[in-house]
Amino acid sequence: MYTILVPVDADEDRARGQAAFVAELPSAETEIEAVITHALTKEEAEAPEEIRNVERISTVRLVRDYLEDQDVDVQLAEGQQPPADGIIELADEFDADQIVMGSRKRSPTGKAVFGSVSQQVLLEADDPVTVVGSREE
Repeated sequence: MYTILVPVDADEDRARGQAAFVAELPSAETEIEAVITHALTKEEAEAPEEIRNVERISTVRLVRDYLEDQDVDVQLAEGQQPPADGIIELADEFDADQIVMGSRKRSPTGKAVFGSVSQQVLLEADDPVTVVGSREE
């Protein structure tokens, strides 16, 4: 089984792009397991355990439902803050073969000033990282 970590943020178009990329891989329905994650914010992580659930995040549900409709095996995992560190930790924990990130377009100055989770994961992850763009409905 080929394991792909799919960390999503709150942007539905980016999440759709990530889900479509995974589903369109050869043999996705028989050979791929997708681990969908979202780094909970401080407020979400501090919520009572009975309501603190990554499944409550709409983009997590969107990707899960899309991939399950394409017969891709899916599991969910709660990411930790800061997001890039949490993604790398989960990739190690699940022995991921690949990470599929979504990214928004930023100017070089914007990346330098504000940083980029995708950029940090690209530079620090031991696994191959694919960065995909958005897809609208």
